Amino acid sequence: MTQTIGELLEAAADRALPVVRGIEDGQLGGGTPCAEYDVRALVNHLFQVVVNFQALAAREEVDFGQVPEFVAGDWRARFGAETARLVEAWSVPGVEEGTTGQMGLPARTVGLMVLGDLTVHAWDLARATGADFVPEERVLDELGPGLAALAPQAREMKVFGEPFPVEEGATAFERLLAVTGRDPGWRPGGADGATGSTGTAGTTGAAGAVRS
Repeated sequence: MTQTIGELLEAAADRALPVVRGIEDGQLGGGTPCAEYDVRALVNHLFQVVVNFQALAAREEVDFGQVPEFVAGDWRARFGAETARLVEAWSVPGVEEGTTGQMGLPARTVGLMVLGDLTVHAWDLARATGADFVPEERVLDELGPGLAALAPQAREMKVFGEPFPVEEGATAFERLLAVTGRDPGWRPGGADGATGSTGTAGTTGAAGAVRS
């Protein structure tokens, strides 16, 4: 049985929220697998994705060129609240029908994009801060084929880097990370494993922004 986007986002959020809530203030300036972003900037970016994809679910216009400052005050609690709203927005009956976003992509494809952002960026933040993160298998079952299909366009738009080489015995999640241009073995202070990848295809593909 096909899982709805709302169900998949709820599962992804359950794994992502402990990572975000566990980030300490002293870790906000640390590096991440996304070369352009430190931890603070990546949290801020993910916040923007979570908020804007609520609007895309409702067929509203969004502007990814404007980046508010989300990492202020009790931002950890607010991230949880906004993520809950994201799940609600993509759980409305009929939300996966038709198209949304400036590029008129199928709504389910757009939903898979934010699912990818929530999952991959949770890994980015976990790896940057030393937290544990393992996505649910059912989320990977949807994301693996979905991101692989989006990858060629995402690379043309400079959203994904070139595929990172992984060994034959790599896990499904390691292969997914590699498709986005990430080094699944990235560690803080080591060689930069990101090869031009700042996110998944979600933000650019759905909203027509310059990058994810």
